[in-house]
Amino acid sequence: MNTPAHLIFGLAAFGKPDHGKIALAAFAGSLIPDLSLYIMVGWHLGILGTDPQIVFRELYYSDAWMRIFAIDNSFLLWGLAFALALWLKSGWAIALTGAALLHLALDFPLHHDDGRPQFWPLTMWIFESPVSYWDNRQGAWWIGPLEALASTALVAWIIVRFRQLWIRVTAIVLLAMELMASGIWRFIF
Repeated sequence: MNTPAHLIFGLAAFGKPDHGKIALAAFAGSLIPDLSLYIMVGWHLGILGTDPQIVFRELYYSDAWMRIFAIDNSFLLWGLAFALALWLKSGWAIALTGAALLHLALDFPLHHDDGRPQFWPLTMWIFESPVSYWDNRQGAWWIGPLEALASTALVAWIIVRFRQLWIRVTAIVLLAMELMASGIWRFIF
């Protein structure tokens, strides 16, 4: 899924009205599994001036990058953290770790040849899904619109459910980003 959709889904699933700290934790948990990607891509494209083809066709699939992705995309690590959050009965920690697990669960079936190792430290195995959220050759032509439709419905629900203006505005901005991202991927690929 596109990162804006992850943020929308995470807030809808784990955010609590009138609990800004929990909403922020849900946002953070939804973002953390993609954060290393943004940092590494940003560093290479923005600072080092690395050619995008090298970044997305070589570095992304390199052993070094996959070792980093294995840590922040591990069902096992996030699952342990979620269990600890439940045991401690910490609302913000449950939102953070639950949203991260939701992110991983939604990514797992939607990455064809660009998945990440999600069972580290047990294995570096990567599931190759028959469908992709971005590649039309693997069904993005129907996954993308479903993702956009679900995101739109969840943003409408967030607007009804949450009274805080900053959450409503953030959700609308994320939806605009999601609609742009899903449209761009369908046309590029």
